[in-house]
Formats: sequence, structure tokens, C-alpha cells
Amino acid sequence: MLLTLLSFLFFTGLVALLTWLITRRDDHESTGGYFLAGRSLTFPLIAGSLLLTNLSTEQMVGLNGAAFNDGLCVMVWEVVAVIALVFMAWFFLPRFLKSGVATVPEYLEIRFDHQTQVITNLIFLVAYVGILLPIILYTGATGMMGILDVPSMLGSLPESLGVDAQTFSLWLIVWMVGIIGSIYALFGGLRTVAVSDTLNGIGLFVGGFMITGFALAQLGGDGGISAGAEQIFEEQRARFNSIGGKETSVPFWTIFSGIFLLNLFYWTTNQQIIQRTFGASSLAEGQKGVLLTGAFKLLGPLYLVLPGMIAYTMFQGTDIKADTAYGLLVNQVLPGPLTGFFAAVMIGAILSSFNSALNSSCTLFSLGLYRNVIRNGASEHEVVRSGKVFGWVVAIAAMGIAPLLAKTESIFGYLQKMNGMYFIPIFAVVLIGMVTRRVPAIAAKLALIAGFSIIAIGYFVPPFDRVVASMHEFQFLGVVFAWLLTLMLIIGEIAPRETEFVQEDVGAVDMTPWKLAMPAGLILIAIVITIYVTFADFSVLAPAGS
Repeated sequence: MLLTLLSFLFFTGLVALLTWLITRRDDHESTGGYFLAGRSLTFPLIAGSLLLTNLSTEQMVGLNGAAFNDGLCVMVWEVVAVIALVFMAWFFLPRFLKSGVATVPEYLEIRFDHQTQVITNLIFLVAYVGILLPIILYTGATGMMGILDVPSMLGSLPESLGVDAQTFSLWLIVWMVGIIGSIYALFGGLRTVAVSDTLNGIGLFVGGFMITGFALAQLGGDGGISAGAEQIFEEQRARFNSIGGKETSVPFWTIFSGIFLLNLFYWTTNQQIIQRTFGASSLAEGQKGVLLTGAFKLLGPLYLVLPGMIAYTMFQGTDIKADTAYGLLVNQVLPGPLTGFFAAVMIGAILSSFNSALNSSCTLFSLGLYRNVIRNGASEHEVVRSGKVFGWVVAIAAMGIAPLLAKTESIFGYLQKMNGMYFIPIFAVVLIGMVTRRVPAIAAKLALIAGFSIIAIGYFVPPFDRVVASMHEFQFLGVVFAWLLTLMLIIGEIAPRETEFVQEDVGAVDMTPWKLAMPAGLILIAIVITIYVTFADFSVLAPAGS
């Protein structure tokens, strides 16, 4: 146990030290330096930060938990994301960088009007504070409790305080990670986040593949990894299917509606994710970073899905919750020193997503609301300081909400469901804004408010929730998305803008595209299709009894 703790503290401290050495002379006082890393990010930092911001514990714990329940079909969240990243590189990123914006709402202000920007800012902030940040902290704490067996480490302390050991451990880790993550995000800015993400990303890749290798080797015994892989495939042949049946969380036909839309928003419009692409030193560097992220995502199922399936074989017959399967697997297959290393990597992953979401929340508040609504004409110093103060308020709120998620049955399913409330309306408005020239601001504002409200009512308000229950919730999101597009296009025909919108190049970065962006993207899409065809068994789509 001592060796585990020492290796954990060593790796965590090493990342913090290297991050400080690399970024200590950075500009943390101006808005451009603090929120956009001075537009200096190159493709390795962009790819590393994109990847690790995404690969936090809601992925490591949640997606492996989904694989524990449903098998290989849940790889849709990783593999289909590659297509969304290609669209980001080809279509969305050039338009964002051309406008020189720091936030998605800022782009919508340029395309529509100031009120559209304010509404989008508010929706983002409510979603981040109430949904995203608490889930990151909760899943991180759940994973760490399993990996390090924190309740056992605490001994009789919780009992002496009259508190349940599991509950005490959950609150302790949530607040520890929340405070450390806040320090990274609020004192360092975007470049500090990007550098620490990249360093932790190296450890996460090594650690993620290490878990899969050790688990397969343990299953295979004397036969090693190959024997373990063969055993898994034979025992779960039916579950090695890229096509999800009706009983799974990701039925096949929902890929073409809600799932693809959620992926598109996440990788093209989600402020938490794409903010590091706004800090790219040029369009070419941004495109290379985004497409490199897509290449790495193709490897995701090997450490985000397969371990959950291995856990299914190792723990089947036991009464364990799906979201605890990954932590238990890590604790069982890794030797002590490596357990400490991987715990440090997991902490890095938690910190990455938490501080990225927190940094994005501060950016949205400071640049979108404080400077433009609350205090017009605020100085650079005041804007940065407002972001730091707001960040601490948000962090404390998230740390208070996170432990309350312990009663959730599937945290990954809950995350995707809740994300739909703000993903769908914002993505619809951004897409219409980019592909049309005459749709007016009133259409965007109606779509934002109506979309958010309709999805929330459909989820939570009787008897409207029966409509959603009659179909899959991802298909419901697809229907709402199509309705929002239609609504905005109709308004654009009835009451168009007086003049066509023309996007101007503000000269923020060099807009020369990467010459290999198109062929690289086509190769990635071809690989995605090949993976799906290789593992597809369409018999699960046949009607029952046929």
C-alpha cells in the first residue's frame, strides 16, 4: 500500500512540476493569454488536450461500465466520433478561426446578435455547472475508490465520525480533486491546461493499454494475452457485435439520429472541448491536431470498451454495479506500484476534464457575460479576475452536487441523456448560422429557448415524458433537431435578414489549410466504416421470432 501511494504521489507531482516549468513564463494576465493560450498551440498540444479532455473518468468508468452491460456496440461513442472530428477539421474549424472568436456564443453574436450570444452563454453555464462538472467529479471519485480501495485505506476514521465509509470516501475524493483542478484551471489558464493534459495523456495511453494487457494475461494464464483474448471472444461472441440491438443502450438505428448529432455537437460546438482549437497558431495546426485526435480515437475501444467486456467475464455472477466494474478490474489485475501509477493517471484524467470544463465556464462568463453585459468596458485585469472568482463559485457548487449522483443507475447513460438538452439546440443554431446567410436572429433565439425547453419537458414532465418513452430518447433528440432546423428555415423564408451575412476574416491566425486535411479525413472515415462492417452482425435487427 505504501509503494502504491508513493508511486501515485511521484507521478502526480512530476506532471505538476513539468507543467509549471513549461508554462511559468506564460501570459496569464491578458484575456488572449489566459483564455486562448496566446493563440500559440501547435498540433501535438491540441491533440493531446482534446484527447485527454474527452478521456476522463466518465469515459474510463462510464463507457467501460456500458460495455459491461451491452458489449462492443457501445464503441459507437468512440468510433463515430472520428467522423465528427473530420467534419470539425473540414467545415467548422475554418469558420471559427476566420472569425477570431474565443467562444461559440461569440461566433453566434457575430452571425446573429448580442441576445443570441447571451442566451447561449447562459445555457452553456447552466449545463456545465449542473451537469458536466458534477459528473466529472463523481465518476472520478468512483473510479479512484475502486482502484486505490480508499475505504480500506481510511480504516476506522469514517466510523469514528459516524459516517459510512463509502460516502465519506466519495466526498473526500470529490473535494480533493475539485480543489486541485481549480488551482490548475484558475491560476494557469488554457495553456497550463493543455500542457498538463498532454503530459497526462501519455500516461493515460500507457496505463489504458496496460490494464487491457494485464487483464487479458490474467485470464489467459500460461497462454498469456492471446489466450485471454481468445477466451473473451469465445465466451462473448454474441456481444462482439458493432450493431446494437433494441435491448442495448445504443440501438443501431439511433446512430443515424441522436447519437451522431450528440457526437457532432461534442466535437464541433462544445466549448469545453473545442476551446483549445481556438488557441491554434494557424488553421493548418488546428486541422492537424483535430485529425490526429481522430486517429487516436480509433484506438479508444481497446481501452474504453474491451476492459468492460473483460470485467464482464471476470465478475459475472457477482452483484456489482456496472460503473464500479472498471475500478475493480484495475485493482485486481495491476501490481501495487503500477496501481499507484495508474491512479495518478486517472487523477490526471479527472483533473483534465474538470479544469477544462472549469476554464471554459470562466471563459464563457468573463468574455460573454461580464465584459459584454455586467460591466461594459472592463479592463483586461478585471475580466481575468472575474473569471477566477466565478470559477471558484462554480467549482464549489459542482463539488457539492457531485456526491448526490451516487443513486444514478448508469452514469454514462445519464450524461448522454442530460447532454442532449443543450447539445441539440446549440448545434442546430450553429449549423444554420454557418450554412445560411438570411436566417435572422429571432429564429436562432426561438430555436435555443424552444429546443432546450422541449427536450427538458419531454424528459421530465408528465404526460409529455410518455412521448419520449414511446421511442428511444436518441430518436427523440433527432426529431427535435429536425424540427428546429425546419423552424429556423421557415422563419428565414418568412422574415429574412435585410442583408446577407458575410463572414469576415479578422486575421487572427494564418488561414492556409493543411494540404493533407481532405485525404487524411477520407482515410479516417474509411477506417470507421471498415471497423463497423468487420464486427457487424445484423441478425440482432431482425424482428423477434423471425
